Amino acid sequence: MSPPQPNSSSAVVPVQEFSDEERVQLLRLAHDSISSALRSREISLDAPTPHLAEHRGVFTSLYLRRNRPDQHRQCQHQEDQCEEELRGCVGYILPTCPVFRAVAETARAAAFDDNRFPPVTQEEAPHLQIELSILSPARPLPAQQIEVGRHGLLITWQGRRGLLLPQVPIERGWDRITFLEQTCHKAGLPRDAWQKGAAIEAFTAEVFGEKSSGQWSVVSGQ
Repeated sequence: MSPPQPNSSSAVVPVQEFSDEERVQLLRLAHDSISSALRSREISLDAPTPHLAEHRGVFTSLYLRRNRPDQHRQCQHQEDQCEEELRGCVGYILPTCPVFRAVAETARAAAFDDNRFPPVTQEEAPHLQIELSILSPARPLPAQQIEVGRHGLLITWQGRRGLLLPQVPIERGWDRITFLEQTCHKAGLPRDAWQKGAAIEAFTAEVFGEKSSGQWSVVSGQ
């Protein structure tokens, strides 16, 4: 994932709710969920701790590191010449099941059910990098109180609904107005629908994932 833009980084509020051990468990679970589907085997979805049994919304994003077309060296030797390519992203907006189960189900769905991409293959699976976004409940919030880098958006109007995660405007250098407009666009609505009666809800997310350096990336939080 791209680093925050310089003019937006001050809006990022890193907060860690999930321990390093829990993060390892969830990321390992996501990988295991994908590999088990490829091998037609079952895995346990029983949460190992009460915290991971809490009902939360979850989005799982899959990335695949690829060499740039003009490069011939392997990624492990030339990290700066590789690009992270989105390979799937699926999520649950509402907290309908335990976070442990939600991670497993959304990881599998991102790998095989995101109709923007072909299903993940056996060859690709070991090279996937996973990013998890654990959501807080969405709550109504006036447009002027939306904070770039802190809030994700859920905009609903006339039976249509669009959602963008908190890290999206940071990655793309959007200001608040653009963020609102783009969330409307995601819903298939006019870009100014947020000014014409669309319901605006905001949520926060703890976002973490895998990096080639082995370090955690916390993009935004409560």
